[in-house]
Amino acid sequence: MTGGDEETSFLEVVKACDDFPYGPAAESYYQLYLPEDDQPHGYMLPEIVHKMPWTQHFSISHEHPRKIRIFDRSKGKDTATAINAAFQEVVDICIERDLFHVICARHSEPFAIAGARYGSPVYVERFAASLFGITTRGAHLVAYSKTPEGEMKLWIQRRSAHLYTYPNMLDSAVAGGVKSGVSPFETIVQEADEEASLSKDFVRQHAKSKGVLSHMGLTGKGFPGEQGLVTPDYIYVFDIQLPPDVKPKPYDDEVDCFYCMSIDEIKKALFAGDFKPDSGAVIVDFLIRNSVITPENEKNFVEINMRLHRWLPFRTG
Repeated sequence: MTGGDEETSFLEVVKACDDFPYGPAAESYYQLYLPEDDQPHGYMLPEIVHKMPWTQHFSISHEHPRKIRIFDRSKGKDTATAINAAFQEVVDICIERDLFHVICARHSEPFAIAGARYGSPVYVERFAASLFGITTRGAHLVAYSKTPEGEMKLWIQRRSAHLYTYPNMLDSAVAGGVKSGVSPFETIVQEADEEASLSKDFVRQHAKSKGVLSHMGLTGKGFPGEQGLVTPDYIYVFDIQLPPDVKPKPYDDEVDCFYCMSIDEIKKALFAGDFKPDSGAVIVDFLIRNSVITPENEKNFVEINMRLHRWLPFRTG
């Protein structure tokens, strides 16, 4: 890395997942509103809005600012259930008619809509979340070891070739979406067991919370589904140091293999674009926290840190 060389700035790694335009961009989209809530919960592309099989439980306004509102069919008696049913009805039709590539004509687990305030969880199926521009939540575990000489090495997984998103690319040691009703820490505990054969007890004892990253992107290069979907996301980050006798191993079919990579190898892979975009940002954050990336060797240090913690235009909690 040479901090004055734009081609090798870590800013380009962060931009790969945080490429939604800064400034007044919302007018280009339809804003998604939940009942009795004056803050939007997603940005939808016009072409998606026109193709979506809306039911009588939604209203669409094509005048600027363009809006989509969900009706509360329960009339305040059970708003969360009414919202969930409205989303599910539309998603079921999408699956039945195979309308959108990103849904893959199949159901997926429920993802809670962050910031919905109804006393009970409000959710939409994970595969459909990006169609509505809804904020998703992920959890990543950065696993590292130290050699007898004190050199730090990171355990990096290679994603399996059959995965829908970013097949064959490098990824954090463990990563997964935070499902509705599951905490970020338990997400890591479960995923570490399923992806890396790390025991749940070991992870519960040794994994440490290291904060939250946030970014907002658009689906594009490397994404096989609809292009230009708005993808706001925040990631709970955890670190774990593995002793010499503990090595991650693939357990399920989502991981091809694990590499134990030096910091120099990590840098080269990041600059080469070998990492899944959000995972690349997680690794950059780890390198900052461990003083590998500093103000002295990275001229875009301030902007990188700001872009790793982007303010999202939707309620997050």
